[in-house]
Amino acid sequence: MISDINKGFFSQGTRHLLDIFSFSDHSLSTRSAVFEILKPAHPLAHSSSFAHRSELRQAKRIVVKLGSAVVTRGDECGLALGRLASIVEQVAMLQNQGREMMIVTSGAVAFGKQRLRHEILLSQSVRQALHSGHSQLNDMSLPVLEARACAAAGQSGLMALYEAMFTQYSTCTAQVLVTNLDFHDDQKRQNLNSTLRELLRMNIVPIINTNDAVVPPPEPNSDLQGVNVISIKDNDSLAARLAVEMKADLLIALSDVEGLYNSPPGTDDAKLIDIFYPGDQQSITYGTKSRVGIGGMEAKVKAALWALQGGTSVVIANGTNPKVTGHVITDIVEGKKVGTFFSEFKPAGPSVEEQTEMARSSGRTLASLHPVQRSEIICHLADLLTERKEEILAANKMDMDLAVSAAMLKRLSLSPAKLNSLAVGLRQIAMAAQDSVGRVLRRTRVAHNLELEQITVPIGLLLVIFEARPDCLPQVSTLAIASGNALLLKGGKEAANTNRVLHQLTQEALSMHGVKEAVQMVSTREEVEDLCRLDKMIDLIVPRGSSQLVRDIQRAAKGIPVLGHSEGICHVYVDSEASIDKVIKIVRDSKCDYPAACNAMETLLIHRDILRTPMFDQIIDMLRTERVKIHAGPRFASYLTFSPSEAKSMRTEYGELECCMEVVDSMQEAIEHIHKYGSSHTDVIITENEDTAEKFLQQLDSACVFWNASSRFADGYRFGLGAEVGISTARIHARGPVGLEGLLTTKWVLRGDGHTVADFSEHGTMKYLHENLPAGQPLAGQRDSN
Repeated sequence: MISDINKGFFSQGTRHLLDIFSFSDHSLSTRSAVFEILKPAHPLAHSSSFAHRSELRQAKRIVVKLGSAVVTRGDECGLALGRLASIVEQVAMLQNQGREMMIVTSGAVAFGKQRLRHEILLSQSVRQALHSGHSQLNDMSLPVLEARACAAAGQSGLMALYEAMFTQYSTCTAQVLVTNLDFHDDQKRQNLNSTLRELLRMNIVPIINTNDAVVPPPEPNSDLQGVNVISIKDNDSLAARLAVEMKADLLIALSDVEGLYNSPPGTDDAKLIDIFYPGDQQSITYGTKSRVGIGGMEAKVKAALWALQGGTSVVIANGTNPKVTGHVITDIVEGKKVGTFFSEFKPAGPSVEEQTEMARSSGRTLASLHPVQRSEIICHLADLLTERKEEILAANKMDMDLAVSAAMLKRLSLSPAKLNSLAVGLRQIAMAAQDSVGRVLRRTRVAHNLELEQITVPIGLLLVIFEARPDCLPQVSTLAIASGNALLLKGGKEAANTNRVLHQLTQEALSMHGVKEAVQMVSTREEVEDLCRLDKMIDLIVPRGSSQLVRDIQRAAKGIPVLGHSEGICHVYVDSEASIDKVIKIVRDSKCDYPAACNAMETLLIHRDILRTPMFDQIIDMLRTERVKIHAGPRFASYLTFSPSEAKSMRTEYGELECCMEVVDSMQEAIEHIHKYGSSHTDVIITENEDTAEKFLQQLDSACVFWNASSRFADGYRFGLGAEVGISTARIHARGPVGLEGLLTTKWVLRGDGHTVADFSEHGTMKYLHENLPAGQPLAGQRDSN
């Protein structure tokens, strides 16, 4: 590092290049040339940078660079105190976690300018009051404030502000002022390095800034002149230089834009670049510089690439957006998709954004296919599931060999019989697909030669996130194909090998009609939260998995609808007029057939009249035989002579061979209990009284309500839907097992003949008819003959 300089670490030529690459007044073109020269062997290089965002959690030493636009207010006459307070809180939090934090800050000129303007106005006011007896503030003119004087006046105040803010978190700070000359002299550079390391050792946050009181003046004819523009030296190269020399793991450069765009932000085609690779420099068009400062995005990119070559990871992000400022730094360190991440390690495949674009584009072609063509794709996939079963089962065995529990094995397991069953379900969907997209739901003759249709159309691009069950992939893919939707899949790593083969077969089937890319499998290290941020591309998220997964996605998906169930707290109510044979069969199946399923029984409600009867004894004996652990509700516990464990909550989804039992006095009380503690998923009544059953079916507000049937019937395949994309407990769009119909929405198609609204005005010549027409009658190409 710097201590090696006197040992000949740098050649004379390299040292000269480092002098050029500094925060001096050299032009960007000069610095650009330096980057190219230094590219083969970075003189300050240390260990390589992180390859993925998720690895940023391991960052130990972090440099946070605060750009001029972050530190200053929009009027450029003072500091943005709220933003600074939030940034200080985040830095202090990370420091208290044991990380070594350094801040490279702007702001001295802005703070000094604010103070000097106040002093000048006060001074002028006093003088004018003495000469004329009254204040004439409106006639006052302020002189141009020289940047170095502003810096001299503001530096102490800026540092005092930082110190006061960090003190609130019991964090000590230290001021370090540097100039370009400090990097020309080897001994000064070594001293700076030693000072910073000692401060970090003592758990102190160094706050570093250029000594703007003694820097050279701005170049003539630059855009920094004028009273309304703050002249602040370029801290981007300073931050990069310090980050590399201090062997920092991460440099976070905060500015007033979200990150790096492929074209100037604000233009129609501008897209935020999630990950920027050094080889992508030619594809970037830079816009204008920041409203303050002299760096601009081009300077930031060059500094970031220089730091990256030196072994420091870099993220450029927005530090001014009030929606994200409160956690932008901590989010970056946690590996979340914020700003632009610079990486030297470009993956072989497309990025998730590129996959999303491909899926959307190919999905539109899929939606335009003839229904018979979509059915052909699905039938071909069904054939592949049986024809290539050996390949599928071999991949499945690889996943099962890595399973860590019996429950995981059951979820992962595929068999020839299961693949045959999957193929049968897919062919059912293929038949339904021929009457799905483009179906006319309503037809209206609005007026003569003005006809309106409401037709079914795909939702758009679906993101389906599922856990260990690999059979979910062909089911969901088929439903998407049948409904003309593009699909982005994110499967659990436990089934990675099986999912890979099943996805390959799906794309092989899609290829027969040229829409291979309509179904994409996300196999990169994208976090679920990052996928949920693609709100401009994804139209609907469907989580399939645990209730915790659903809750996490619902929290993360801001701006994207989520179709999922909160929990599967399913009830079975045994009425006083129930048949003992049906009770035993239904309760056993509902709880024991597949305890981990969301449609498994979690609470058994017993009518009070059944207690201490042979039926009650048989229920208890059956549950014990099946090794079901019973948790007693408050009322049930008071009736018992034996002592089962008390239920900690009546809103528990056990997902194992466990259930809660509770006593109710009537069917109406059972309904009230389910409404209070249930999740509106699936609930069952067992009774021979038809009137009681019908009241239960009508009054209970759940997605699925059954009479004398197991709760396990709540399934798309068992409902005859062929398959399901999931079970929804929502009340908007789709509810219960969501099959083909649940993945469609509608649009209105109006066919006119030069009609205008003015034709129907008071003085118009046309009248509204609003005649309902048969929905099944084709309209395309037809007109009224009247």
